[in-house]
Amino acid sequence: MGELVFVGLGLHSEKDMSLQGVEEAKSAKIVFAELYTSLMPELDIAKLEKLIEKRITIVSRHDLEEDCGEKILKAAEKGKTVLLIPGDPLIATTHVELRVQAEKLGIKTRVVHGASIVSAVIGLSGLQNYKYGRSVTIPFTHSGVVSETPYNVILENKKRGLHTLCFLDIKAEEKQYMTIKEGLKTLLNMEKQRRKRIVTLSTIAIGIARAGSKQPVVKAETINKLLKYDFGALPHSLVFPGTLHFMEAEALITLAKAPESVKRMVK
Repeated sequence: MGELVFVGLGLHSEKDMSLQGVEEAKSAKIVFAELYTSLMPELDIAKLEKLIEKRITIVSRHDLEEDCGEKILKAAEKGKTVLLIPGDPLIATTHVELRVQAEKLGIKTRVVHGASIVSAVIGLSGLQNYKYGRSVTIPFTHSGVVSETPYNVILENKKRGLHTLCFLDIKAEEKQYMTIKEGLKTLLNMEKQRRKRIVTLSTIAIGIARAGSKQPVVKAETINKLLKYDFGALPHSLVFPGTLHFMEAEALITLAKAPESVKRMVK
């Protein structure tokens, strides 16, 4: 019986990989990595190969989605295979379909978890985990068509007093990574059409840059000020807070330099 192990790389560099992940990769017959689902700013493939003492084969979105991970599955049928994935393997990005297919072929699967952008952003924001609602990705505009899904998710979460974590779109093959400013402008354009006053220039939002690095940037402010704020290098994420607990308001003021006005969001 073959074996396929999904190993999380973490958020920022090859140093984020767990000791268990390193051991799994070292003992594998072949190691693959996909790097199209998230940006790890300081990941050095050469250093990672030296760390795990194995050559790494990079797989594309086409390999995993259109070819259904065929080359990975064929390798796993012959012996222990590791797939390295940014973040936590099956959280913000899901490769559940590949895992299910492997099990159906009689290939044993396991998961070695890594630091996730989900937990990192929630922690850095200072907002309480259990008060987050559904998360959503703000996509790039395609042929002039703007998805209303992000706006709708923020709207529904706010109705329930919940926070919204917004991932910002990535097109790794084209080296396009959405910034906080681009994400906010997309939502403001949607506001012009919907007019629910969910995302306005006076709305408080939280911008987070380079979660997982030694110097992440966390800034809570009104959108009109966030549009002018320099968050620096990628990757970026956004959070829209709902109703706040008084400790959440204190955390935003202390940790994210939020204006005192956030105290008015406490209920």
